Amino acid sequence: MELTLTSPLDMHLHLRDGEMLRTVAPLSARDFAGALVMPNLVPPLTTPEDVRAYKERILDAIGEEAFTPYMTLFFLPEYDYDFLQEVKDDILAIKLYPAGITTNSEGGVENFSLDALAPTLEAMSELGIPLCVHGETNGFVMDREAEFIPIYERIAKRFPNLTIIMEHITTKEAVDALMRFENLYATITLHHLYITLDDVAGGLLRPHLFCKPIAKRPEDRMALRKVAFMAHEKVMFGSDSAPHPRSKKEAPGCAAGVFSAPIALPALAQLFEEAGVLENLQKFVSDNAQKIYGITPPAKEVKLIKEPMAVPERYGDVVPMFAGQTLAWSVDGV
Repeated sequence: MELTLTSPLDMHLHLRDGEMLRTVAPLSARDFAGALVMPNLVPPLTTPEDVRAYKERILDAIGEEAFTPYMTLFFLPEYDYDFLQEVKDDILAIKLYPAGITTNSEGGVENFSLDALAPTLEAMSELGIPLCVHGETNGFVMDREAEFIPIYERIAKRFPNLTIIMEHITTKEAVDALMRFENLYATITLHHLYITLDDVAGGLLRPHLFCKPIAKRPEDRMALRKVAFMAHEKVMFGSDSAPHPRSKKEAPGCAAGVFSAPIALPALAQLFEEAGVLENLQKFVSDNAQKIYGITPPAKEVKLIKEPMAVPERYGDVVPMFAGQTLAWSVDGV
């Protein structure tokens, strides 16, 4: 059995910088035609010059691969219309992080009063710049996403022309909210389609599956799978692949992030085949994102075959999801 995917896209990807960038960027560029690259570096990307320089480092790291890094800007409430008009051609979206809620988000938003955010959001709406959101509060960890949904709803109501992406949704409540507002969309990760909190902490702690938002309950995973397997037009694949060196994962104060980029397409093919919906994978990993963002990625065909893939124990100093295990599908060629 084989499957050819046309221009697969990863619409939520962390590439880091420096040596880590040089390790992980070629792995995404090998299998994908493009990816939405997150801006939470240290320091974060907040100027056109930052974005352009980072894009050049990414392109240098991937070499000759047919791959477009779609760039993002780190949301600051002081961005005005003139600034956003200047940076618009360099970015595809702006990423909003609540302050301190995840990796390298200390400079994020603290005041979610719409009056405080309105000037920037209004300018984004007028300029057609999508808003991507890490939607969590700082409440009890299992409730953080659900507690953030009223904020999504207030933004969606006040700015109906603003495209809002609920990033890496993990709950049934988020799926329900997605359907209530025309301008809400979502990314879904590989790991949240596979795991629940029990996989992370039900036995011995598995640090390489620890992420934010944390994996939730079986009924939440079921809700995610339902919309992903039908390739609902409001959802798209975003791996949230987030590499950390082993010293940051296998340690006290374990860093949050699952590294899935190099095994994402075979693992998705395995899951969609098991559900009997392999024909819907193309929409989930490419077609929906192209429509939501209005993009045309590089032409690229990725051939998957149903032959075992032995997942390496590590890529450089990064341990991937399914390390040491065997997947039923593998990438046969690009």
